[in-house]
Amino acid sequence: MLQVRQGQARGRTVIGWLDSYHSFSFGDYYDPQFMGFSDLRVINEDWVKPGEGFGMHPHRDMEIVTYVLEGELAHKDSMGNGSVIQAGDVQRMTAGTGVFHSEFNHSPSQQVHLLQIWILPERKGLAPSYEQIPFHPDEKRGKLRLIGSRDGRDGSVVIHQDVNLYASILDPGMAVSYTVGAERAIWLQLARGEIRVNDQVLKAGDAVSITQQPQLEITGLASQSEFLLFDLRQ
Repeated sequence: MLQVRQGQARGRTVIGWLDSYHSFSFGDYYDPQFMGFSDLRVINEDWVKPGEGFGMHPHRDMEIVTYVLEGELAHKDSMGNGSVIQAGDVQRMTAGTGVFHSEFNHSPSQQVHLLQIWILPERKGLAPSYEQIPFHPDEKRGKLRLIGSRDGRDGSVVIHQDVNLYASILDPGMAVSYTVGAERAIWLQLARGEIRVNDQVLKAGDAVSITQQPQLEITGLASQSEFLLFDLRQ
């Protein structure tokens, strides 16, 4: 079964420096039909104005993955990490027993566009940790590139949960196939462009949840169509 989650139906938070869409209930946005999907708890699509961002705040017992689409995001945390996450980079932070961090647009002139993802960990009380890996667009163009996994294989970031996270960029006519394992569920989030997933057309911001569907055929319909595919426990 394929169920489309239209981008414009997501929750939204707009404040002076932030425009954020929420695929699942988050903050002041609450929808009992969208509390998460399998171990996936949050997908926020954020646009942050130049020089603005989130001051130091706490997290615990969550796997937090940041995927920057455009611009640069400056990160600092209580583990002593300080970095700039650039477009194409994937950052994973295990909040575990507790961590503080801040995130600010690093640019004085360009907004930053990103997806922030929260995944429930396989167990509580993990030691906090941090990882950041760049992925060149050519690694994702016309293919599914593994960017996050439980075992960190193929150069992916380590996510402490039974999940495989892929990224892809498709131009018109490009296509990728994906075989869904038994008792697995798929969430596909389209960040930009337009694609067809089997017989469903998705536009930027749309997502589709997929269960009991053994095979996916994903075709690009617009230039630079970029999406994330989460393979999760059913």
